Amino acid sequence: MRTVQELEEVLATPSEALIKELSEVDGDIMLLGVGGKMGPSMARLTMNAIKAAGLNKRVYGVSRFSNAALKAELEEAGLEIIAADLSNDAELQALPDVKNVIYMAGNKFGTTGNEHFTWAMNSYLPGRVAEKFRNSRIVVFSTGNVYPLTPIGQGGATESTPPNANGEYGQSCLGRERVFEHFSHKYEIPMFIYRLNYAVDLRYGVLLEIARTVKAGIPVDVAMGHVNVIWQGDANEIALRALTRCTSPANIMNVTGPETVSLRWAAEQFAKRFGTEVVFTGEEAPTALLSNASKANAAFGYPKVTLIQMIDWIAEWVMADGETWNKPTHFQEREGKY
Repeated sequence: MRTVQELEEVLATPSEALIKELSEVDGDIMLLGVGGKMGPSMARLTMNAIKAAGLNKRVYGVSRFSNAALKAELEEAGLEIIAADLSNDAELQALPDVKNVIYMAGNKFGTTGNEHFTWAMNSYLPGRVAEKFRNSRIVVFSTGNVYPLTPIGQGGATESTPPNANGEYGQSCLGRERVFEHFSHKYEIPMFIYRLNYAVDLRYGVLLEIARTVKAGIPVDVAMGHVNVIWQGDANEIALRALTRCTSPANIMNVTGPETVSLRWAAEQFAKRFGTEVVFTGEEAPTALLSNASKANAAFGYPKVTLIQMIDWIAEWVMADGETWNKPTHFQEREGKY
């Protein structure tokens, strides 16, 4: 891939499994928070899967849409665009009722010093959304940040690991889950809680940050030591296929790649491709923010895009000075302060 257009085409190409499973989902689809990092590519993927399946579904994309160009692009892709601030209750209640909701709204960066807003967005708003869409099935985006740091040799937190979020961002995300779970019990809303950790695109993500650091000759801090990653296209597919796996009480799954990725190893892989040497700083901690996605892998199959493929693509993208987004993951953060 050499251009953003080629990248978007890859991200928007549905698998046969997605086409089949969307055919089994009755009703229209609404993407709440479609203006974020994953939303636009998920929207295009949704439209392409619906067309490939020959379905007659309306797909709504809801966001504040501060980016007018994105709004126009998604309209051109076939979405029905609704500009709305979900924290404005009148605008939330005015949204059309739909059978299927993918909930991606939330706040992470800027939490420190503005904790009240993060809690309102991540824990209060979900209750308002659940009340509004009590007759829908809802896929709720969450995060691996609800888990504590776990020992490297443990293979990552599983869905049975007791949540113990480090810092107010993670705590507020656990609040989001608990509030949605409450309404799932109260109204028997079918739900799927989707604990993601971390999505990777050529324009952002953990692997890109490592690659750019290596390319620039900046020392790579390996204190966090290990991470999980998943290609954004695979992550988007799982979110849409999760509509067929919503239950009450809520179905909870970790979504990420199968490997526990060593930052040191990944940096050395990029250095090899760049023909350079890598300098490290710090020492690997015995614990890291890791998730075990074996339950999701059993349900959806292993990700189609492998770790080595991601590294190859990102190395080529960085060497070609491909477009990147200024949206750092802060994956190195060990105190949960965002």
